Amino acid sequence: MIICAGRNETFDFALPIGVGLIESSINLTRLALFDKPDFLLFIGSAGSYGNYKPFDIVHSKVASNIELGFLNSDCYTPLDNVISAEESQDVSRGTNTIVNSSNYITTSAAFSKKMLLLNIDLENMEFFSVLSIAKEFEIPAAGIFVVTNYCNENAHSDFLKNHEKAKNDLIKYIKEKDFLK
Repeated sequence: MIICAGRNETFDFALPIGVGLIESSINLTRLALFDKPDFLLFIGSAGSYGNYKPFDIVHSKVASNIELGFLNSDCYTPLDNVISAEESQDVSRGTNTIVNSSNYITTSAAFSKKMLLLNIDLENMEFFSVLSIAKEFEIPAAGIFVVTNYCNENAHSDFLKNHEKAKNDLIKYIKEKDFLK
């Protein structure tokens, strides 16, 4: 099953699950309880912390939930803040692109540099909840992202400027790679 966030990021062939960590968690849990899919493929846009450029298409099976307070050592969490769709995945060795999720969009180049030091490359608001729900319900999952912007002071304006082309590029990629079987 192909899923996406929703609102202004929908695709004819994908089921919208909601924007952000909470909406996507609620709706994906409902789906898993009542119509459990065999596989989840989340598609959507992502901001780059610097290693990927706009319009790059990136696959991932690893997500994190890191907030600014954590990076600044202003808080801690007793929860796992990195999750992988593959149990054998060695996250520490950088074998898979890590996508950070938060209900906030990064607009700080300094924050982006700190994320890169943790081997975290991209930002998407929903992916951590998608992998969390998939793991809980034992559903294999992955994500395919198209980069719309860098995570800096121009993040929002660049996102708006690039979003339509990025969506079209992602649609073309999904169709070319025959993910719509």
